[in-house]
Amino acid sequence: MKTVRLKAKAAAPLRIALIGARGRMGQAITLAAKDAGAVIAASLDAGDDLAAGIAEGDAVIDFSSHAATAEVIRLAVAARKPLVIGTTGHAAADKKRLLTKAAKIPCVWSGNYSVGVNLLFALTRRAAAVLGSDYDAEVVEMHHRFKKDAPSGTAARLLEIILQERKLTAAALRHGRSGITGERTSTEVGIHALRGGDVVGDHTVIFAALGERLELSHKASDRGIFARGALRAALWVVAQKPGIYDMQDVLGLK
Repeated sequence: MKTVRLKAKAAAPLRIALIGARGRMGQAITLAAKDAGAVIAASLDAGDDLAAGIAEGDAVIDFSSHAATAEVIRLAVAARKPLVIGTTGHAAADKKRLLTKAAKIPCVWSGNYSVGVNLLFALTRRAAAVLGSDYDAEVVEMHHRFKKDAPSGTAARLLEIILQERKLTAAALRHGRSGITGERTSTEVGIHALRGGDVVGDHTVIFAALGERLELSHKASDRGIFARGALRAALWVVAQKPGIYDMQDVLGLK
């Protein structure tokens, strides 16, 4: 008797409702979707029917504008769709309010979806915890000339990590320096945003003491790394309970 072997049915690709589809990140996500096991079910931008598009997806990825985040969250919550947010530039008070609303669904919110950058976050936390206040902390970031916000979301997260580990508030931040600033204090944290050309994204955290300096750097040369990370987050978040997550959760770094 001939044995008939049945092929296992391949898992259906994850259907993504992509908001900000015509932007740089939106185009990169569209290109990377197939290899990640996903399909763009709806490509959406300003002026499109977001509610109808969101209904087409198993999950929503938003890389549009921080001005649109509140509406995207409202519609995703109403449709009960897991959400990945990649926009930056939100005021701290606005982000806190939006996070409360987004927690009603599974939501990954990160300033950077690169696997390498998220390892940089973990290493920065460790370094800030080990190195005392005699190691001056500075963050330098550079992006392309078209970037609208500063500092970048990634730099903002690096600063947040340093402030947390050193038990400092945002009052410790120094956004560049000019004029007669006086000697640097042990409690300030410097942030310097450079803009020019077509730089995808460079970030360096510096811990400088008398006699030695530690630098942790990440340099991105291909926007595809962020796209692949965002898709990885979408594939992960659809299996999670409602709540706020970041790429540290997605990668198991916590």
